[in-house]
Amino acid sequence: MVPARHVPQRTCIACGRVRPKRELARLVHTPESGVEIDTTGKRAGRGAYLCKAIECWHNGLKGHRLEHTLRTRLSLENREKLIKYGKTIEKPDSNQDNQA
Repeated sequence: MVPARHVPQRTCIACGRVRPKRELARLVHTPESGVEIDTTGKRAGRGAYLCKAIECWHNGLKGHRLEHTLRTRLSLENREKLIKYGKTIEKPDSNQDNQA
């Protein structure tokens, strides 16, 4: 009998749902480059996770939630870049209504 493989879990900062790490997008704050999308999930720096849904990107970037989590300030240009990226990765989430 093979033991079940451990699947890392992370929490979306916008909706608070706990999901497998691979299902979320990681944003990372590094001193040299500011806030960027970490497609590998392995970059060094302080990270935060958002679901791949436009609502979560909108709520996560609204106000100062992401800034508070990453302990930094987003420039207007950086915020717009993240919003634009969020619109490109949106995927339909059929479980979103069922889990509320």
